[in-house]
This record gives sequence, structure tokens and C-alpha cells, in this order.
Amino acid sequence: MMPAILCLSLLMLLAEALPVPQEELFRYIDAHQDEYIQRLKEWVAIESDSSNPEKRHLVTDMMNVAKEMIKKMGGSVQMAELGDQELPNGQKLPLPPVILAEIGSDPKKPTVCFYGHLDVQPAKKEDGWATEPYKLEEKNGNLYGRGTSDDKGQVLALLHAIEAAQVNGLPVNVKLIFEGMEEVGSNGLDKLAEERKTTFLDNVDYFAVTDTAWISNTPGITYGARGNCYFFLEVQGATKDLHSGTFGGSVHEAMSDLIYLLGTLADSSGRILIPGIYDAVAPLKEEEKKLYTNLTFNLDQYKVDAGATKLLYDTKEDVLMRRWRYPSLSIHGIEGAFSGSGTKTVIPAKVIGKFSMRQVPNMEPSVVEKQVTDYLNMKFAERNSPNKVKVTMVIGAKPWLSDMNEPQYLAAQRAVTKVFQVDADMIRAGGTIPIAKSFHDLTGKSVMLLGIGGPDDASHGQNEKISRNNYLKGTKLYAVFLHELAAA
Repeated sequence: MMPAILCLSLLMLLAEALPVPQEELFRYIDAHQDEYIQRLKEWVAIESDSSNPEKRHLVTDMMNVAKEMIKKMGGSVQMAELGDQELPNGQKLPLPPVILAEIGSDPKKPTVCFYGHLDVQPAKKEDGWATEPYKLEEKNGNLYGRGTSDDKGQVLALLHAIEAAQVNGLPVNVKLIFEGMEEVGSNGLDKLAEERKTTFLDNVDYFAVTDTAWISNTPGITYGARGNCYFFLEVQGATKDLHSGTFGGSVHEAMSDLIYLLGTLADSSGRILIPGIYDAVAPLKEEEKKLYTNLTFNLDQYKVDAGATKLLYDTKEDVLMRRWRYPSLSIHGIEGAFSGSGTKTVIPAKVIGKFSMRQVPNMEPSVVEKQVTDYLNMKFAERNSPNKVKVTMVIGAKPWLSDMNEPQYLAAQRAVTKVFQVDADMIRAGGTIPIAKSFHDLTGKSVMLLGIGGPDDASHGQNEKISRNNYLKGTKLYAVFLHELAAA
């Protein structure tokens, strides 16, 4: 007869090897949904606005609340200090610590590291909110409040999923990186990741970001994002501002030169006119084209959301490809120009045009910088102006693209199908997600964006919300994903 202790050991090993019934996970999550919403209410109430120095202590408070929750779940937590932030007035303000947490350390299991953030955008009732932004309110199946979607609600859904999975044994090792400065540029995070590359990040197999939204009500898994090359185009004319009645018509005006140069960057269809810009863009293959055809995307609603009467392109496929897989150029503003109400007949001595190019994979920022600079200098020379021009690239964030056939992407797709009963939309982001590129470049490991935000959550606007359905089913999604990843 087998000894009882050996029998028990075998049973425990079998229990670890067998998949936990999906229904059991779902029952646990359903039974705790009121608790999950109450916790979100408590987190939303903390005004962790990272842009306001006077609320910095509240960001730190938020980090500590999350730390205590993770510790109660059995996790080990380091509060990594980042040093000080120098404010415009010269004062220094301590940066909030970054949470580096671990739950599970079984060398036989894969390790997935999740990234999220706990700071929020500014919000005031008088800005146009229908509810108090820091008081969670449920209406028509939606949970309204600052941070509900970006990103406290998504972080909590993940933590609740881990908690649910722990009941029968966590199937993977989990690491967590939660920061409190994402909304203002993630000060110090890249440096911290570099410092922890051979320690905290050393045994990570997969990275997953929980800070994204879908493009429709169909769950989306994000596998790529565009980069961002941001330029200042400075034109210096006279040594001082001039009166248009005295000097208008007799001097070369800096503003006229600037407007001319900005007008040479792209044509009326949005095509960038800078030579060589499209040379590095990967050709569109038939297999990739099918991805866009199968996506769920309401073009009419997109037009309404943009407040536009007409888009540059007429089909879903063309619009999405121009958002995701082709570069775009946008003009953002002019510094030094008169912009107040009323009239002012000044000729500004110096103006700075600000524009950016969202570049796509294979487009290197250093190459783009040279192409843009050379082109603008050439166009300025053609104008025969005696004024001085200077082109400066102030941001050079690289694009990011992952392989959708990597194990964690396949695990996430299976999880979406099991929880939502639909196939996931495989999508890209038109904006820039530096942390995804940083994790990939630093470690060479797979990076995926698995968010649960809805397409209409207004994450940076008034009346931010997350639907109750996304919040609770998103919890189930993360829980099933952990099990699917263990089986990958």
C-alpha cells in the first residue's frame, strides 16, 4: 500500500497539473463582485493626480494602498524609490515610489510581469463632469469616476483575477510593476528598469500591459504601436516684435515663413511630402490586409467621436491602416504668435511651429530627423528669405510591433474566446506606448497589451467610466489568461 504522505503528495502534484475548472473561477468572481466595486470606489476616491505637485502625497498614498493589498494577497513588495523631480520653479519634489511585487516563485512555472499605473489625469466637476469625478457612481451599467478605466479599474481587475486564481493555486508566477507618474511621462521608470534588468526582470518570460482600450465592444489585444518624432520649427526674423502699420510689407516676416514651411509638410489628403519618409514602411501583404477586414469597427461612430463631417478615407480598412501601419503628420501649434481674443497688429520677431510625425516599424527616429531637417532647410532656401530657421527634434520615441503568434498572444486569444464567446480583435495603437518598446528592447521578451477599456470610456476626458461588464468580465479574462498561459 502506498504511504499516506506519498499519496497526498501525488494528489497535490496532480492538482497542480490539472486545469482549474473555468466555472469555478467565474463563480468566485461573481460572488465577490460587490467587493470589487467597493474597492474601486475606494481607489477612485484617492485623487492621485500626478500633474499637480500639491497632490503628490496622494499619489504616494495610492501606491501604499496598492502595496498593502498585494501584501495581503501573499505577495512580496519592494517600493523602489526614484529620487526627486525638479519643478519649473527650481524646487524639488520626491517622485512617488514604483511598486515591484512578486507573487509566486516556482522555477517550474512561467513568469509573467504585468505593468499598470495608479496615477490619473486632472479632473474637476466644473470641467463638465455629470458626476463628482472622485466619487464612483454607477449609472446605466457604467461605473463613472476618474481612473475607472485609466488605469485603476484595469489594475484592480488584474489583482482580483490573481486573487481568484490563488484559491486553487496560482498557475504561473506573477510580477507586478505599478507606477505613479505615467500620465506625466513616467519619470525615472526607464532608468529603474535598466537598473533591475539583471535582478527583478531577469526571470520574466512575458510582459503584459493592462492600460489599453478596445476599438469596439469586441475585446482587443494590442500587438503594436506607432512611435512619435516631435519637432520644433523655429523661424527668427527681426530682433524684436514690430508694428504691422510701420513695417508690414517692407520686412521678411517670420510668421509668413513659418506658415509656408508648415504648409509644405503634407498635402490635403494627409500624405507626407518629405522625400524618403515612406521608404522604410513595410509593404502591405495580403495576410495583414485580411486582419483589417475582419476587425469590428464602426466608421460612422468614429466620425461622430471625431466631430468630423468627412474623413480622409472612406473605408474601415483604409482608416485603420492610416491610424496604425502608416506614418502620419500633425501640426499642433505656434509658439510666439498672438492667440488671445480681440486684435493685435504685431509682427512677431520669432515663432516656433510644433508638429509631430507618428512613425511606424522600420522607421528610425534618427533617420526621420535627418529627412525632416534636410527637407525643411531645402524648402526654406527656395523661399530666399534672410530669416534664420532651426529644426529641433525634441522627442524621438520608437514604434513597437510584436509577433501575434507568440505563446502569450495565443493564450490571450483563447482566454477572450472562453470569457466573451467571441474571437479577439488583433489591433494596434495609433499613439505611442514607450513602456512596451522599453521592455522589449531591454529584455528581448514578448510584450503584449491586454487591456479591458471600452472604446467610449473617455479615459482622459470628462465622465470617464468603465462598464460594469468590462470590469467584471475583464477580471475573468485575466484569471483565465493566467491558466491559458500556464498551458502555453
